[in-house]
Amino acid sequence: MPRIGPIELPDFPLLLAPMEDVSDPPFRTLCKEQGADVMYTEFISSEGLIRDAAKSVIKLDIYEKERPIGIQIFGAELDSMLQAVDIVTETGPDIIDINFGCPVKKVVCKNAGAGILRDIPLMVKLTEAMVKRTHLPVTVKTRLGWDHNSIKIVEVAERLQDVGIQSIAIHGRTRVQMYKGEADWAPIAEVKNNPRMHIPVFGNGDVDTPEAAMRMRDVYGLDGAMIGRASIGYPWFFREVKHFFKTGEHLPPPDMEARVAAARRHLQMAIDWKGEKLGVFETRRHYTNYFKGIPNFKPYRMKMVTSDDAADVFAAFDEAMEAFAGYEFA
Repeated sequence: MPRIGPIELPDFPLLLAPMEDVSDPPFRTLCKEQGADVMYTEFISSEGLIRDAAKSVIKLDIYEKERPIGIQIFGAELDSMLQAVDIVTETGPDIIDINFGCPVKKVVCKNAGAGILRDIPLMVKLTEAMVKRTHLPVTVKTRLGWDHNSIKIVEVAERLQDVGIQSIAIHGRTRVQMYKGEADWAPIAEVKNNPRMHIPVFGNGDVDTPEAAMRMRDVYGLDGAMIGRASIGYPWFFREVKHFFKTGEHLPPPDMEARVAAARRHLQMAIDWKGEKLGVFETRRHYTNYFKGIPNFKPYRMKMVTSDDAADVFAAFDEAMEAFAGYEFA
């Protein structure tokens, strides 16, 4: 069974990926209930944390029911990252995760996220200092490399392990690819098959069906799967993967009642956590997937994603439930 430091995990754990404006406490609650084994927060700017920026600080909110949970931070300045480690350690998560994979330009241009893949010695130096700064297990999420010609992930993973990280999650694309093309899991398997590696190696990217998760486990031999986009607006994905592993069969998709109930709970938890305005705004991206594939659903979805008033969104859920109560999902 894989372990992250002292944390014992089940065979082939499913990890909720850290996703900006997605992996917040309300969504993590739903994913945990549906079988996610490890949670990660949205990524948090080290600079924002040490400035006490409200947008960064609120992302430190974690709850007992979510454990084990990792708080993910990003940055490229040693002093800022070390101060951020101190702040995060005080919050009491189970894991501190370093984001060396975000491909977004505003992060990369500061040499943070995937930007640091152009400077592997700095990546190793930062990681070593952060590991020494905290008693918590430190993990890393990264990509294959900056571009196709600079993929050195086997060496990079080994060097990060040697300075003390407790697991590594690797997205099977380069920074240049962003999210285009297909994720390549073969280099991740090379990391896992390196005889010097002894920490868990988790795969990420295009785990969008139970069959894909099974391939990652059985064909590529990885230690677990980190699930990102497949879970947005569809927290049931974790349960479906586990059921498929156990039985070889697909669970029937959730019915309309389950989808409306989840969407309602999601919105209510978001409002309770961040207030009505932000709660309404930040749950919008999930509604497309909550109600994916229903013909003639657009008028209801438009109400859900354009209204600033929570009462209107709840009303749209009720109207949708009434209109599509018996709809059979494929």
